[in-house]
Amino acid sequence: MKDLDLNFVRSQFYAFDAGNPLCQKAFFENAGGSFPCKFVVDKLTKFYETTKVQPYGHFNGSIEAGEEMDKSIVKLAKLLRIPTNNLHVGPSTSQNTYVLANALRLSKTKKNVIIVSNQDHESNTGVWRNLASQGFEIREWGVRSNGSLYLDDLKNLIDSAVCMIAFPHVSNIIGQVNPVKEICAFAKEVGAFTCVDGVSYAPHGIPQINDFNPDIYLFSSYKTFGPHLGVMYVSDELALELESQCHYFNKEYPNKRFTPAGPDHAQVSALGGIYDYYEALSNHHLNRELSLDSSINEVNGLIAKQEKKTLRPLLDFLKTKRDVRLLGSYETEDRVPTVAIVTKKSNVALAKQLNELDISVGVGDFYAVRLLEALGVDINEGVTRLSFVHYTSGSDVEKLISGLDRYL
Repeated sequence: MKDLDLNFVRSQFYAFDAGNPLCQKAFFENAGGSFPCKFVVDKLTKFYETTKVQPYGHFNGSIEAGEEMDKSIVKLAKLLRIPTNNLHVGPSTSQNTYVLANALRLSKTKKNVIIVSNQDHESNTGVWRNLASQGFEIREWGVRSNGSLYLDDLKNLIDSAVCMIAFPHVSNIIGQVNPVKEICAFAKEVGAFTCVDGVSYAPHGIPQINDFNPDIYLFSSYKTFGPHLGVMYVSDELALELESQCHYFNKEYPNKRFTPAGPDHAQVSALGGIYDYYEALSNHHLNRELSLDSSINEVNGLIAKQEKKTLRPLLDFLKTKRDVRLLGSYETEDRVPTVAIVTKKSNVALAKQLNELDISVGVGDFYAVRLLEALGVDINEGVTRLSFVHYTSGSDVEKLISGLDRYL
């Protein structure tokens, strides 16, 4: 397999242009939000400059605005390999799960058990847990002492009353990739729906959703080099079970059933830039005659190879630090470059010291309080999170390691 051309990759982001203040930093808070690619920024800018009117009207500008929005939805659905009718776009993943939980609350399901994990971001666990006050029974699929989820533990929670299993594709703390395809297949066997939080997975390889066969798949486009939106797939089967959340006169439109508010027109129009970026990666690294449909898995492979290469030195370094606790595995297999550590010093103090060296890291609980509690981490202190993606350079990682070595 070829190597990712990092110079080409970074040329696709304004953040890395000479003179941009962001370019001066080694950026390791990508799990909180990635840089947007130029395709997205250009589309967003053009929309505001030339078509910022109410879309889907019958005059120039309005017609073009609607067309750009429609093109983006088609492109994104194509990138994810799903029908456009199953694609829903809301303001954020947290808002999307809130709407879905309300739709389930109002549904006529006779099953009343929801299984949630304590490995997840709160957006895909708290809203389901809140349904306990509405007569649902909540069962927790708990992590073991290493922070991992195990399918055998899930099987012990299953019976015929389970209607939904909510879990993460990847933890935003330990970076573990869960066996989504296997979990979803098991859920189908026992007659349960699945809600997969893909927010921490999608930045490391565009999910081919039909390969996993979930009923709900969620991710945030602002973490996949795009605008600040929440992207949601809902299967036809589940959509028919859930109560519509839109205006009554819109419920016959599949894309509007679970988006009660109108979309952010400009940002929706910019979503297609994510597709354009991946297409550019494909054209540059692979055969230009290949469609992105046939090459996306290869592009994802190039990205994974690059990330593993840059992750390895950091994990090896952390292994040498006796006073540093790594949450998650020291191996690069089945994990993404989201690295959370606990040290003997203040996380905030460490972040400020690294900032003086032009290194940006994240500090806090990252809305994964339940997981940190399960792992015995002081919630008031939280963790230091070092997260990167495929555009992160080896020299940036070297700079991070040097800074950590200086202060730890």
